[in-house]
Amino acid sequence: MRYAMFRNADGPRAAIVRRDEVHPFAASAGSLEAIVALPRAAREALVTEAPQKLADVTLLAPLRPRKNVFAVGLNYTGHADEIARAAGKPPRYPKVPTFFTKAATSLADPEATLHLSADVSPEYDWEAELAIVIGERCRDVPLERAHAVVFGYTALNDVTARDLQRDHGQWFKGKSLDETCPLGPWLVDAAEIGDPQTLDVTLRLNGEVKQHASTSTMIFNVAQIVASLSRGMTLEPGDVIATGTPHGVGFARTPPEFLRDGDVMEVEISKIGVLRNPVAIRP
Repeated sequence: MRYAMFRNADGPRAAIVRRDEVHPFAASAGSLEAIVALPRAAREALVTEAPQKLADVTLLAPLRPRKNVFAVGLNYTGHADEIARAAGKPPRYPKVPTFFTKAATSLADPEATLHLSADVSPEYDWEAELAIVIGERCRDVPLERAHAVVFGYTALNDVTARDLQRDHGQWFKGKSLDETCPLGPWLVDAAEIGDPQTLDVTLRLNGEVKQHASTSTMIFNVAQIVASLSRGMTLEPGDVIATGTPHGVGFARTPPEFLRDGDVMEVEISKIGVLRNPVAIRP
């Protein structure tokens, strides 16, 4: 089942997406952050309004959590290899997940133009990622139960200002600029996804494939990420965890490539769909 947020005359509304229609939840249901914590039967009972054509509505980011978006760095073997190659060093695979966060204010909607400032950075880069959405309040989740606390998955683009990431000596600033975390186009429940380690992750820039890999090549799989992050730390319904990006990022290319004004990025993940965002880079 797919869940979405969309905008109508009354403001943002949550809905279930079935084929080419959105079936809105009652206005009292609130956002998807509240809905994902409910049992499935309770969620479906909240769908009370007539469906609308998907083509006639404007989709929003399915979640806008109060917390920062959690993320994992260097989590694909190919990406770790290209980072090492760009630095002229041997590959280094982390022994534990490398966690960082993106500010909640960096979130952006599917199809929204990302307005970026050339004065802030000349080195905006792309990173296609599978994102986990937590479905229950949990802590110290054992590995064998980790999939049970996952509500579902969506697509995320971890747009990064590489010079800021490099100059500040840590990743938060370069990855938290406004409009650098598009999310969507909807949230797909875990039952529909099945095994999250069998998905293809692709990024196209102006129609050209720049990234493509299977989630089977993650260094730390979904269960390991959830178990590690939750150790000693409470996760809550609606928390978003980006699982890392495959090889093919711009700065590690020869020569390096960065986003330009007018570019269009598409993140496509099998069983989820396409997260598309044009880019406007101005002084």
